[in-house]
Amino acid sequence: LRYGWTAIAVFLLLGLFLESLHLIKAPFYMEINIRRELWTLAHAHGTLLGIINIVFALCALACLPDETKRARASVTLRAGALLMPVGFLLGGVGNSEVDPSLAIVFVPIGALLVLHAVSVTAVGAWRNSS
Repeated sequence: LRYGWTAIAVFLLLGLFLESLHLIKAPFYMEINIRRELWTLAHAHGTLLGIINIVFALCALACLPDETKRARASVTLRAGALLMPVGFLLGGVGNSEVDPSLAIVFVPIGALLVLHAVSVTAVGAWRNSS
C-alpha cells in the first residue's frame, strides 16, 4: 500500500508541475512536443500504476496464497511500476526534438515486469476463486 499511495502522490505532483509549466508557457517544455508528450505519459502511467499497486496489495493474499509467489509478484510489480514512468520522464530529458533519449528503454522493460506480475496475479485469481 505504501508504494501505491506514494506513487500516486508523487505523480499527481508531477502533473501539477507540468500544468504550471504549461501555465507559464515555459519554452523548454512547450517548444519540444516529444518532451511534453513523454512527461505527460510519465505522469499518467505513474499515477495509474500506483493505483494498480494499491489494488494488488488489497487482493494479493486472496489471489496468491503462496507467500513466495506473492512476494515475487509484488517486487516485480513495484519495479515495473517505477521503471515505466521513470523511462518516460528521463526519455524527455536530453532528447532531440524528434526522438526520446536512451532512457526510454526502461519503458518496455517496466511494461514486461508489470505484465508478468499482473499475469501471475490473474492466474492465481482464477485458480483460487471460490
